[in-house]
Amino acid sequence: MTAASVPAQPPELVPAAMGHGGMSHDMSDPAMAAAMERDIRNRFLVALLLTIPTVAYSSMGRNIFGLDLPSPIPNDWIMLLLTTPVVFWSGWIFISGAYRALRHRTLDMSVLIATGVLAAYIASVVLMVVGGEEVFFEAAAMLVTFVLFGHWMEMKSRRGTTDALRALFDLVPPTATVSRGGTEMELPTADIVAGDTVVLRPGEKVPVDGEVLTGQTSIDEALVTGESLPVEKEPGDPVIGGSINRSGAITFRATRVGSDTALAQIVALVQQAQSSRAPGQRLADRAAHYLVILAVCSGIFTYLVWSLFGGAGFVLALTFAISAVVIACPDALGLATPTAVAVGTGIAARHNILIKDAATLEGLSDITAIVLDKTGTLTAGKPSLTDIVLAPGWSENELLRLAASAEAGSEHPLSEAIVEGAKTRGISLTAAETFAAIAGHGIEARIDGSTVLIGNTKLMRDRSVDVGALTARADDLAVAGRTPVYVAIDGQIAGLLAIADTIRPSARETIDQFRGAGIEAVMITGDNRRTAEAVARELGIDRVFAEVLPEEKANYVATLQREGKKVAMVGDGVNDAPALAQADVGIAIGAGTDVAIETARVVLMRSDPLDIMRSWRLSRATVRKMKQNLAWASVYNILAIPIAAGILYPRFGVMLRPEWSALLMSVSSIVVAVNAVLLRGVERELG
Repeated sequence: MTAASVPAQPPELVPAAMGHGGMSHDMSDPAMAAAMERDIRNRFLVALLLTIPTVAYSSMGRNIFGLDLPSPIPNDWIMLLLTTPVVFWSGWIFISGAYRALRHRTLDMSVLIATGVLAAYIASVVLMVVGGEEVFFEAAAMLVTFVLFGHWMEMKSRRGTTDALRALFDLVPPTATVSRGGTEMELPTADIVAGDTVVLRPGEKVPVDGEVLTGQTSIDEALVTGESLPVEKEPGDPVIGGSINRSGAITFRATRVGSDTALAQIVALVQQAQSSRAPGQRLADRAAHYLVILAVCSGIFTYLVWSLFGGAGFVLALTFAISAVVIACPDALGLATPTAVAVGTGIAARHNILIKDAATLEGLSDITAIVLDKTGTLTAGKPSLTDIVLAPGWSENELLRLAASAEAGSEHPLSEAIVEGAKTRGISLTAAETFAAIAGHGIEARIDGSTVLIGNTKLMRDRSVDVGALTARADDLAVAGRTPVYVAIDGQIAGLLAIADTIRPSARETIDQFRGAGIEAVMITGDNRRTAEAVARELGIDRVFAEVLPEEKANYVATLQREGKKVAMVGDGVNDAPALAQADVGIAIGAGTDVAIETARVVLMRSDPLDIMRSWRLSRATVRKMKQNLAWASVYNILAIPIAAGILYPRFGVMLRPEWSALLMSVSSIVVAVNAVLLRGVERELG
């Protein structure tokens, strides 16, 4: 049993029932979430341990399983002693939840569960008092145990999202080097105050937001902004806490610390989006309202008819009434969604798609717009060599050999892309005789006696290298979303290398499938508009949100939601976490950060955009099975109620006793389970 078949008010029901003093169900608090999960697990285990002997001592155990256990006291008393803690301790969350629902004049699944449990328990006690031949404590115990198990499974799946906040905080280094009064000291990051001068060396994480004072460097902001390429920094430029310094040493003035930093604001946005997003309407709850009325009314009506008009005695009339209530209880209804969910998520797992809960399955099938983060989702998230433009007199292999040999001494991602490009082409590299990194501009090296200069336009201008012949081509490459890098040999321009974050092979097919399914594709990125629009044109995406700051991504998702769209968000970076939480369905590319994976409700472990459509198709198929199962469970019980109420007894002598009502509920459950297993046929469509 999952979200569709447990009480629908966890914010009120669970904490109060579990002794948390009425606190809100704050699943963003990891400690509280873990404590609540442990409590539900313990209640289930106690119920299970007591239900097994209850069934063994019941008429079901004797008549169906052929058990004849020793009984120092009457079996009815043994079952009463075993069932009482199951109902009033393990099952108290449902009873108290029903009380709250009735007090607010609502009928939900908690009322339906409590009705079945208390009807079976109280009627059994009454029958013991009046000397009835049969009791059915086992029905109450089994119902509590089954529902608790489902609730425990649901809470385990929900708890994973709370780990996102801890992952966010892990991006901030615990200590930092601060210069105060001319003296450098290592301080806890929490002790940095606005105005402090922070010293940042290569490889270190930026502890707080600030503004560069001295030095030049390139900083990898991918985890925070989603940008795949490091951003060059010089005096006056901003730095963001949580980003990584890749090359030069700098000092910067702390401008925002603590809760004011961009990273802390992202944490706050995740919390806000998670707490403000209302849970989807559960399928079973839509049926629960009417089943509660039906179950209660059928029991009362049956008893009154047999007592007033059927000439039946108290015990016979009560037996018919309890049979009617028991068969109306939600055993099959409880299985309707979790069996379909279990099969559906199992299929998804075999295709490396992790769908975290039943509500997500329901939501996926309804999406009408999907927002895709460019970097790491539509693109590989790693720059690679895409173009080589030659000046007269140079060959491609020789230019690339010299450039890659020079860049081999650098750890800059652009350098790595050039080196990898040479290796892919089978070009052997030569060890550099000298090497120097020119922070923010490029590198200079000596290879085979030649001076190799690689970098941007400013570096070439500073070294009096004429790049005029290649300027137009460089501009064209920039318009196409690529980063041009000039190569000069012995003071003369030799060529131009272009580097870009390459589009994933399956990205275009994915966009085409969205269009075929009637789903609007929207690209969102922190990249500049020219680069973003170049990628969008290549993929066939019409709507682009470019130059979007991390804290703005959730706002763009909300904008689409205000347009009446059901929005899914796909991303892989820390900057995507608030948008993933804000979206109706958050989908994380598996190669992304732990934060994105934990915040999202769907995780694509293969980092293949086509898996977005696979999960959508699987969702639609699973929801169809859920609806079929709910319809079957409801209709089956409705049709069985008159038989349990004794409509066939006067003429045909057919009496459906409570234990047989319980057995027929099991038949209904089997049908539901078999129908869910048939969902495996959809696997052929996933490819």
